[in-house]
Amino acid sequence: MTSPAPARARLKVTRPVLAWALWDWGSAAVNAVMTTFVFTVYLTSSLFGNKDANTAALATGMAVTGVVIALIAPVLGRRSDAGGRRKLWLGVHTGIIVLASAACFFVRPDHAYLWMGIIFLCVATLGSELASVNYFAMLPQISTKETMGRVSGFGWAFGYLGGIVALAIVLFGFIQPIVPWAGSSEADGLNLRLVAVFCAVWTVVFCLPVFFAVPEVPAARAERTSWLASYRELFAHIARLWRTDRTTLFFLISSAVYRDGLAAIFTFGGVIAGAVFGMSASQVIIFAIAGNVIAALGAFLGGWLDDRVGPRTVILACLLGLLVMGFGVFFSQGAAGFWVFGLGLCLLVGPAQSASRSLLARRTTAENAGEIFGLYTTTGRAISFLAPSLFALFTSIAVASGVSSEGEDGGQATRYGILGIMVVLAAGLVLFLFTRERTTAPATESA
Repeated sequence: MTSPAPARARLKVTRPVLAWALWDWGSAAVNAVMTTFVFTVYLTSSLFGNKDANTAALATGMAVTGVVIALIAPVLGRRSDAGGRRKLWLGVHTGIIVLASAACFFVRPDHAYLWMGIIFLCVATLGSELASVNYFAMLPQISTKETMGRVSGFGWAFGYLGGIVALAIVLFGFIQPIVPWAGSSEADGLNLRLVAVFCAVWTVVFCLPVFFAVPEVPAARAERTSWLASYRELFAHIARLWRTDRTTLFFLISSAVYRDGLAAIFTFGGVIAGAVFGMSASQVIIFAIAGNVIAALGAFLGGWLDDRVGPRTVILACLLGLLVMGFGVFFSQGAAGFWVFGLGLCLLVGPAQSASRSLLARRTTAENAGEIFGLYTTTGRAISFLAPSLFALFTSIAVASGVSSEGEDGGQATRYGILGIMVVLAAGLVLFLFTRERTTAPATESA
């Protein structure tokens, strides 16, 4: 195996790079607050009924959302590449994130509102995943092959930092307000419902710069392509990848598995903290702030290592470390163990995500980046039911086996869902080990 060329170019935070990273900062409020550490903890709490049943319902909703994303993401990526509408679709899907997040204000703390909240969260997730197709595809536009890893890591780190600031505002403005105000009232879940509105406003403010600082990709052709024709072109492209760039296709498949495990860590991290380790909403947020600080440092360091030792090495090291930390969380009996091993997970997830994005971006061109990242999203979401389903399955087996839980509200059986996530990460690691690193340009063939 040949070693990657040493990087000589330094990272320059230009206006387009900063604006691109600010989108990550802006979308981090929804990712960190809504879908990971605050609103999902609210939905799966005893306010909505049995904790384990609520977690299973959330997992089901996320699995269905993954199927929808898998069906439409690659076609949207291809059409935005061809039509020169990458920023348009990024704007549309960012708008979906904003509207769905704001709608969560209407989810009151009652079991009758559980599925309403899950649906709104799933729609926000749908918008986030579809937006990421075009957002990730902008990476080759604002970086070079020599700086791609660091720019990618800079974006991930900025996202984590945005999550830190947003979580701090939520903690000290809504959950444990420094200055009490009407919106911090816990009556009828008002403070947590207003958090959803805050996240929507935050996303609008910080996601706007990318639409002004990053130029639109040139249109590849003027004519419109029907959806049916787009799907035919999609399958034809997959067939071409099999013939001409099988390494990239194998990477898409292997990364789909381990990225599902990475996503599950975020989706169920706050749920595990609250249900299994009995952490309060404010304690979960404090952990989340600390975790995002560690994750930001990890993403930045991972980007630096990416350009020096290569993304493949970074991914392998992170996956091995995640398995160790994940089992550490499973065997922990108190909050102290969760803090130690949970922060270890936070340190490693960011570099694994950033290096995966960087590895794929190094294999794209400006003309096909949207389509390739559409496939990246699709392959990841094509099996996105796997980790949530295994999480729910292991939890259900624990319940059926008579695992004790605290009180009538449940929660302790959720611990065994961690094993489902670990199975997915281990499978992804094994598949990735058989994916060769390509150091030359792919072969080409006539269409």
